[in-house]
Amino acid sequence: MNQKYPHIFEPLTILRTTFKNRVIMPPMGSNFATFSGEVSEEMKNYYGLRARGGTALITVENACIDYPLATNGTKQLRIDNKQFIPGLFELTERIHKYGALASIQLNHAGASAYPERLNGLQSVSSSSVPSKEGNPAPRPLTKQEILAIVQKYAEAAERAIAAGFDMVEIHGGHSYLLDQFLSPLYNKRTDEFGGNAENRARFARLVVEAVRSKVGRWVPISFRVSADEFIDGGNTLDDTIACLASIVSAGVDIINVSAAVNDSIQYQIDKCDLPDGWRAYLSEAIKKEFHTPVIISGNIRNPKIAEEIIASKKADFLAIGRGLIADPDWVRKVQFGKEDCIRQCICCNIGCADHRIAKSKPIRCTVNPDVINGEAYKKNKVTRDIHVVVVGGGTSGLETACTAAEVGCRVTLLERNSELGGMARKIARFPEKSRIEDFPAYLEKRAARLKNLTIKLNTEATPDMIEKLAPDILYNATGSKSMTPPIEGLLEYTDAKDSNITSITNFMENIPYFEKIAEGKKVVIIGAGAVGLDVMEFFALRKADVQVIEMMPSVGKDCDIVTKSTLKNLFKQHDNIDMHLSTALKKVCPDKFIAEHDGKMEEYPFDLGFICMGLVPDLPDVTAFETYARKNNIPYYNIGNSNKTGQIIHGTEAGRNVVNVIDMIGGFED
Repeated sequence: MNQKYPHIFEPLTILRTTFKNRVIMPPMGSNFATFSGEVSEEMKNYYGLRARGGTALITVENACIDYPLATNGTKQLRIDNKQFIPGLFELTERIHKYGALASIQLNHAGASAYPERLNGLQSVSSSSVPSKEGNPAPRPLTKQEILAIVQKYAEAAERAIAAGFDMVEIHGGHSYLLDQFLSPLYNKRTDEFGGNAENRARFARLVVEAVRSKVGRWVPISFRVSADEFIDGGNTLDDTIACLASIVSAGVDIINVSAAVNDSIQYQIDKCDLPDGWRAYLSEAIKKEFHTPVIISGNIRNPKIAEEIIASKKADFLAIGRGLIADPDWVRKVQFGKEDCIRQCICCNIGCADHRIAKSKPIRCTVNPDVINGEAYKKNKVTRDIHVVVVGGGTSGLETACTAAEVGCRVTLLERNSELGGMARKIARFPEKSRIEDFPAYLEKRAARLKNLTIKLNTEATPDMIEKLAPDILYNATGSKSMTPPIEGLLEYTDAKDSNITSITNFMENIPYFEKIAEGKKVVIIGAGAVGLDVMEFFALRKADVQVIEMMPSVGKDCDIVTKSTLKNLFKQHDNIDMHLSTALKKVCPDKFIAEHDGKMEEYPFDLGFICMGLVPDLPDVTAFETYARKNNIPYYNIGNSNKTGQIIHGTEAGRNVVNVIDMIGGFED
């Protein structure tokens, strides 16, 4: 037992199943299954890595119990017939190899079914209410169909046990079929499956009873629920407790307490500014009501807060999802006193949520460039002296430098500023984005442990300096700078002395000042890209009167799915935001902006004006660097924002790719 966190590492036995600690991996879609729904080698590696990291229970992502009507996602795992048992058995073997327990989540998507896989069929639900705003309407299930689906759950559970799973989980939340019956948001039925809480819970109760009849007395059954749906017309915590009364008594051994539905996804896949363990009050209430072991999730990152949740009996298990995507060894690092080495999730929701849900891609991670193989790259060691020079100490430059040093290269990193972290560290100064700071902080600590990595701050790289360093591989990662198009008055007034017009760069340097003076100010923001929207949120939450001028006809096009939902909610809850789309800035004056909309000039007076027109690559001397590389026949790469401005994830991936560059020049040859 870990003496610092005894409650996290205290075993717990439920029925005849013993969990070696209190950390579980909750079910999260990965898009790692094959197109036909079978287990892939990537999936086995992915889950095996988290089991190896010390996690007590791996809950494999939601599996389709009735293809195609129950399907969810482009490459969803299936368990709807026996042909999937061999692959699932190999998966449980991999998980058990490292001493972890294995569970699988059984699910019917209902109205959330993936349209392209329905083969022309209409999705099904409790009623004809779509499970997400803008989705096609489903058709209501008949009673006979409901009873048939109950048996599909039972048969899938039987297959799960045959495949070696230690327990099963039934998904009753997140806008999937059982939740479409539990929630009055979707359920408009007037028969025995609609109306009051007991009737809305009848379908789920029948499923639990049928599953219990197949798995036997001693196999734990977990039921996942959206304890509060955080949306008008949905279940509140009290409503959910009323629904759970009959479901739990039917044979549920563990309640997995989650939250939210499709249209409040920022409280399901937690947005960045929600505090660690924020949902613990939900699990605490459900545990007190039913005296049943409960699982809680919700931005759990900090081991101290995790320990407090278990110690105070607010929950029995900690579901760390994105945290285990970011660092598969979270448990082992906490257990053996290596907390400073944890690669913390920053809740950006880019690679894990947006990749999978919005873009139908396999799961990835901003801070972990290889979610499948983890740190297997460290097994490679260079067999000769290779000097890697990296210009720029933002997240992409740091990932490159650390990775190269970890495989034995001699590395020099040159950073012109007095601190590392680049744009990520600046964005983290937004109070609502402070978690992002965890990534540059982790990279800085990682770099400090590497004796063969030399970092030179306050050092502007020049061609002469590169010549003297004589690199074998050269990387440019000089980041980005504010875009300044040739608009009258823009350069003259932006960041000038006594000016009320501020660039995004200067704003990020002075956030505490603006936080003090925001309330009641008339704020006009030029640009509704990602950073402009961050500034809009900052001032709207601090009771300023905010106007946003954007030349494009829409906003948030490139934002992730969680941010889009957060913005939609922000617009609904705050009437102090006024958007002016298809409106182009034409002139900057000391106390107003002049912009054109539909051929007409409009004036936008302000107390505070902000220029957030986007970022462009910052490329000092880059041509000279590239010329040097060509002249000396060495690999040269321009990565991160200095290649293409955008998300941190792309620079991180490019940084880790230095291993392949080293391999290409024969650095790992025997």
